[in-house]
Amino acid sequence: MAAGGRASGRPAKKKGPSKGAGGQGRRSLEGKGATPPAEMRHWYKDKARTERIAREDRGGARRPAPARQRRSEDAPEYIGGRNPVLEALQAGVPSNALYVAQRIDNDDRVRDSIRIAAERGIALLEVSRDKLDRLSEGVVHQGIALQIPAYDYAHPSDLVELAQDAAEVPLIVALDSVTDPRNLGAIARSATAFGAHGLLIPSRRSAGVTGGAWKTSAGTLATMRVARAANLTAALREYREAGLFVIGLDGAGETDIGDVDLLAEPLVVVVGSEGKGLSRLVREQCDVVTRIPMQAAAESLNAGVAAGVALYEVARHRRL
Repeated sequence: MAAGGRASGRPAKKKGPSKGAGGQGRRSLEGKGATPPAEMRHWYKDKARTERIAREDRGGARRPAPARQRRSEDAPEYIGGRNPVLEALQAGVPSNALYVAQRIDNDDRVRDSIRIAAERGIALLEVSRDKLDRLSEGVVHQGIALQIPAYDYAHPSDLVELAQDAAEVPLIVALDSVTDPRNLGAIARSATAFGAHGLLIPSRRSAGVTGGAWKTSAGTLATMRVARAANLTAALREYREAGLFVIGLDGAGETDIGDVDLLAEPLVVVVGSEGKGLSRLVREQCDVVTRIPMQAAAESLNAGVAAGVALYEVARHRRL
């Protein structure tokens, strides 16, 4: 017996054509645009981070840290430490602000610094020690720091005019390749003590008037003018043309400083670096290259010490 339907015995239903969606699913069929690049996909950053960590674990090179930006010449400087800050304020060093650490252990130096700053109208700011650490760039600040503006350098000819205005014989100290700001500050201190009219430094490869120089100078840079020359050799040549004699300090000199017969004349004393001494071009501009006599056990003197000895000898000759 032929089966005319299913087991239920009902007749088979004839299958007709299916109905269409009538356009209702058209939106689901629309394209979603171009395939996004890998870096725009949600999993990319996590994958890249995982690969970077794995590469570093295998000994791969890490990306170098960004180089520290060079301080701009117009950026302010900071003097840190209770004695240097107080000495700078007492000497009238130009200042923008006095920073004092929170919960600082006050003593007479801190109280005097705050009093002088208030009298001079200098802004007083209370900050965290972390901020003081950043401002002073790791220098010991003892909870107090003084912000000073960028130094206003004089022109080399201004130093001669200072001596002429004072009706005195010019005495100028030039620094050749002295790169330590502490030496600059020490030389400024000696120059002030022995009556020099100013310091001359080159604009390149030389220490400038920074916070370190102010600190070492014990405030004397407030009265000792510093001039800067684009070319030290050319500036020395112009001094010679103006009637000044130029003597250079160098351990290889053939004449002792006490035997130089030009010390009472209008003078420029050139101090070389501790290691290299005077450069060749600067040496050629010197009328005399002199040395400081000392025991053979000491090969050389610190630039600041050498300048102090030479300036004392100049002052001694001028008093005769």
